[in-house]
Amino acid sequence: MSGLRMLQLWMVTVVLCLGFAALPSGAAGSTQTFTGKVSDAMCGAKHSEGTLSPADCVRACVQKGAKYALVVGDKVYTLNTSDQAALDKLNKLAWENAKVTGTASGDSITVKSVSAAQ
Repeated sequence: MSGLRMLQLWMVTVVLCLGFAALPSGAAGSTQTFTGKVSDAMCGAKHSEGTLSPADCVRACVQKGAKYALVVGDKVYTLNTSDQAALDKLNKLAWENAKVTGTASGDSITVKSVSAAQ
């Protein structure tokens, strides 16, 4: 193998190794705590279900298949969890302020825990 080819191969290996070394810190999201109002992904921050209160609207939408959401300022995050304790807590806190700890990715949060906001 020529010296130039060896140098090219070595450079490609170095670049790939450096790229993969930086990947885990950027790819693995860090756990954060978000504080906002518990809603649902279908209605977001606006509930227009005529006769229902916003809390009852959240529960009705979730019963129909919508996911819970957290309204933080102008942003609405869809909450992803299959943990029954977290789902029960979200149901209890419908349209109330809550602290959700989890990993955000775009417009969704993978939930680790839910608690009432103080």
